[in-house]
Amino acid sequence: MPKTDPYDGRAESYDRWYDEHKFVYEAELEAVGKLIPQYGAGLEIGIGTGRFAKPLNITRGVEPSKDMRDFARSLGLDVVDGTAESLPYDDAQFDFALMVTVLLLLDDANAAMRECYRVVKPGGCLVIGFIDRDSPVGKKYSSRKDEDSSGYFAKVRFYTPEEVIAMLEKAGFSNFEFYQTLFRDMELIDTPEPVKPGYGEGSFVVVKAQKQ
Repeated sequence: MPKTDPYDGRAESYDRWYDEHKFVYEAELEAVGKLIPQYGAGLEIGIGTGRFAKPLNITRGVEPSKDMRDFARSLGLDVVDGTAESLPYDDAQFDFALMVTVLLLLDDANAAMRECYRVVKPGGCLVIGFIDRDSPVGKKYSSRKDEDSSGYFAKVRFYTPEEVIAMLEKAGFSNFEFYQTLFRDMELIDTPEPVKPGYGEGSFVVVKAQKQ
């Protein structure tokens, strides 16, 4: 079952978080934007309230939470009900696909990678933004799993970049490119954060993987 319960009925408060953490949002958006193709038909998987799709000019999305879907649709986005593990689209339909902080919520990450590979055209790409489990923020959030046995953090799984690469390779992707940001605790970020190539320093990592 998709883990929609942390978001059901909370779309407005979820979206407001990005306003309250302006510099975190801007850094994540910039990092993702470094790797998003400038042209072509894109799909955001787990589009949420459209916080990334809208400024990145991605008009189509998949979202299992009704509350989130309704919010994104109010922005004029074409959002359908569905999950990353079973995308409601034909083969090779999109030039690229995007997932931002969705990986940690998936029931079957490997199945999601296979589905992304299926719906992306040859020569297209998948872009994933995620919290590095070995980063300061990743370690902080991971430690909450034991303290939050019945809540949000108990239901998520964080990954290292190496684990994400392995899943992408298993699905058939290659030619990886990385950017990273959030070099401080998110609650302490009150000025712009840099965005740098690679991974291993920043807590938020973005990877672009190509379908040959």
